[in-house]
Amino acid sequence: MRFSFSRKRFRDLSEQEILALAISSEEDDARIYRGYAEALRAEFPDSALVFEGMAREEDEHRKRLIDLHKQRFGDVIPLIRREHVAGYYNRRPVWLIENLGLERIRAEAGAMEREAEAFYTAAAARTTDAATRKLLGDLAAAEAGHQATAEDLEAKHLDPETRQTEEEAAHRQFLLTWVQPGLAGLMDGSVSTLAPIFATAFATQDTWTTFLVGLAASVGAGISMGFTEAASDDGQLSGRGSPIKRGVASGVMTTLGGLGHALPYLITDFWTATVIAIVLVFIELWAIAWIQNRYMDTPFWRATLQVVLGGALVFAAGVLIGSG
Repeated sequence: MRFSFSRKRFRDLSEQEILALAISSEEDDARIYRGYAEALRAEFPDSALVFEGMAREEDEHRKRLIDLHKQRFGDVIPLIRREHVAGYYNRRPVWLIENLGLERIRAEAGAMEREAEAFYTAAAARTTDAATRKLLGDLAAAEAGHQATAEDLEAKHLDPETRQTEEEAAHRQFLLTWVQPGLAGLMDGSVSTLAPIFATAFATQDTWTTFLVGLAASVGAGISMGFTEAASDDGQLSGRGSPIKRGVASGVMTTLGGLGHALPYLITDFWTATVIAIVLVFIELWAIAWIQNRYMDTPFWRATLQVVLGGALVFAAGVLIGSG
C-alpha cells in the first residue's frame, strides 16, 4: 500500500497549529545556536558565548509561547514542524553548516532571524483574523528582538580587540586548511606533470596520446596528493584543520594544475595544441607565484624564482627527453 504525505498550507493552519509551529521552530533554532557554540568553543570561545546567549533567548521565547498555548488551548501541543508546512521557511540541515567558518556562521545566524521575522510579518499581513494577526505580529517582533539581542551579546562578549583576534585566527585557519594545501597541490600538478606531458608530446607528436598521458598523470597525481595530505596530519596537534578538507583541496588543485596544459591536446593539430599548452603553462606558473605572494606573504621575486624557474627547468627536461 502506498501512502502519500502532502504538506499543509500555512493559510490553512489553525491558530493552535500556528502557535505549535512557532514553538517547534524556536526549539530548532535554539538547538542550531548551541551547535554553533559547540563548534566554535575551542577556537573562538567569545563567539561561542554569543551563540549560547542567543540559544537562551530562543529558550525564553519558547517558554513564553508554551505558556500562551496552555492559556488558550491546554497542555497538549500538536506536533507540527517546518517541513510539514508548504511555503514555510526551512533551515538547512545542521550537517551542511556545522563546519562553516566563523564569519559564515555569523551570517547564517543573522539570516535565520531575518527569515523568521520576514515570514511572520508577511503572514500577519495576509490574515484577517484579529487574534491571528496579533499572534503573528508578536512573533515577528520577537524575531526582530532576537536580532537586537544578538547585537547586544556581541557588544558584551566581542570587544574590538577580541573580534580582531578571532577574525585573524579564522583567516589563519582558512589559509592552513584550504589555501596552503590547495597551493601545494596546484604547484605539484602544474610542475610535476610538465615533463611527462611534453616528453610524450615531442616523442610521439600524437595529440590524443599526449592528452591521455596528461589526463592519467593529472588524475593520478591528484589522488596521490589528496590521500597523502589527508593521511599525513589529522590536524589535531598542528591545528591545520580537517584532513578531509585539506585532502580535497590538495587533490582537486593538483588535478586541475595538470589538466590545464593537458586539455589543449584535445586539439588535433600538434603545433597549435603545443603552443597553447606552453602559453597556459606560463600563465599557470605566474598565477602560482601571485597566489604565494598574495596569500602566503612570499616575496614576489622569491615566488617567481621558485615556481617559474623550477617549472621552466622541468618543462625543458620534458622537451629534451621527448625530442631525444
